Amino acid sequence: MTYRCLLQMVLLLCLSTTALCRSYSLLRFQQRRSLEVCQNLLWQLPSTPQHCLEFRMDFQMPEEMKQAQQFRKEDAVLVMYEMLQHIFNILTRDFSSTGWSETIIEHLLEELYGQMNRLEPIQKEIMQKQNSTMGDTTDLHLRKYYFTLGQYLKSKEYNRCAWAVVRVQILRNFSFLKRLTGYLCD
Repeated sequence: MTYRCLLQMVLLLCLSTTALCRSYSLLRFQQRRSLEVCQNLLWQLPSTPQHCLEFRMDFQMPEEMKQAQQFRKEDAVLVMYEMLQHIFNILTRDFSSTGWSETIIEHLLEELYGQMNRLEPIQKEIMQKQNSTMGDTTDLHLRKYYFTLGQYLKSKEYNRCAWAVVRVQILRNFSFLKRLTGYLCD
């Protein structure tokens, strides 16, 4: 009896993992929908006051994010997962000076968490199989970029204008993430 149940659980786990990992079209649909929700939530937050224009800064967005380069679907998953993690971490910092709605931020964090949860099984499989052509350079560029965003917020003591500038950067990130979802094809 125990072996039969165990066998059923193993088969179910194998089949669900395979189905999940092979259904890139469904993942693409889910990610696009969720990214649109995230962008809409960010647009609901108060925009940049005119006096904040002097706070603008060039964060040296990685070239990989500026150019429409070819990504394999496995690489796109890894980049998306990395970016979503960093965006999530940034948005969990002190935004109390912004006047932003905590409800909107909580909903935004829930959407980001859901996206990461959908990507995580595939990301783990890719990492285990070492099935990525994305070099460490891309990962390093992403980490440096998000570190710079975090340091900028910290240096400006998380003030309203600094958050307004970072909000614009995150909106640009979501535009890039939407382009990346196009690489998630079966």
